[in-house]
Amino acid sequence: MIVQDVITSIEKLAPLDYAEDFDNVGLLVGSSNNEVTGILVTLDTLENVVDEAINKNCNLIVSFHPIIFSGLKKITGSTYVERVVLKAIKNNISIYAMHTALDNSFTGVNAEICNVLGLKNQKVLIPQKATIKKLITFVPKDNADKVREALFKAGAGTIGNYSNCSFNVEGTGTFEGNEQSDPVIGEKGKTHYENEIQIGVTFAKHNERNVLNALFSHHPYEEVAFEVTTLENNNQHIGMGMIGELTHPENEIEFLNSVKQKMNCGCIRHSALLNKKVKKVAVLGGSGAFAIEHAKKAGADMFITSDIKYHEFYKAENKIVITDIGHYESEQFTKTLLVRYLTKKFPNFAVVLSVSNTNPVKYL
Repeated sequence: MIVQDVITSIEKLAPLDYAEDFDNVGLLVGSSNNEVTGILVTLDTLENVVDEAINKNCNLIVSFHPIIFSGLKKITGSTYVERVVLKAIKNNISIYAMHTALDNSFTGVNAEICNVLGLKNQKVLIPQKATIKKLITFVPKDNADKVREALFKAGAGTIGNYSNCSFNVEGTGTFEGNEQSDPVIGEKGKTHYENEIQIGVTFAKHNERNVLNALFSHHPYEEVAFEVTTLENNNQHIGMGMIGELTHPENEIEFLNSVKQKMNCGCIRHSALLNKKVKKVAVLGGSGAFAIEHAKKAGADMFITSDIKYHEFYKAENKIVITDIGHYESEQFTKTLLVRYLTKKFPNFAVVLSVSNTNPVKYL
């Protein structure tokens, strides 16, 4: 097995297309063609983590946070980032990071927090836009089923809980654009198709290459007439944060103590308590102050996240309890999620949960 095999599997869980624009995700160090001896899963890639990988004969580190976030202008070992990169290269260790791609996954970071806290009826808190695309193409009737089936196998027609969905328009079609096939009746700048079917399918944007390859491979024309557009729909299965419900409402102190115990928190910072029951809870692993208004709008009784600044607690406005449990604490179970996923995908291969403590925050 090579590094690329692992990457391909990981990106089914967290496609990089859905990572935030500011992020640095993917293979950061090493070659995708290297043979894998073992996989070490960690939240952060620090020097002690690389040492652990060496000791456990793991030459691929799958990390949640990217060790290289902004550009490196030199690698002299003068910073912890440079030392990690140097040590990894010296020992032929590859480093892969997914960060916000996994944040935006429906079964990623925030789903794991919900599961740990026992939240049901989970929904994405801030759905991503422009993640769904639509393909329109014209196919001779005799070839329509073959092309449609190929598109479905490539991932088209599957959005959320719906699969193999398409629409047809039989008869003469009209297509305007630069991509044209051999017309039955030609006209400059426009092509008419007789006895053809117009096929339309939607697909997730990370499947675009596969869908187009399937179209070109199975369409009978040498040049295929097609159009791809991006839809502005909110994708309810991709996005930041989640909101769920407790099976039974709890009072605020009771629930906060439960959160502290389940999330292994050194302490919890929170806004003023409202003396009411907690039923709906919004969560967002990592720095989540930007989602406060979304949590309020969603009707959450409590919002669990981290890195809340002093003045940001005022945004609670006696409508919600804002809870800061710590950055590391909010994302710590990501390692368990990834080990569980990779072990299932590669049951006969060494997938190791890192025991290195990478939390830079200590509590007195």
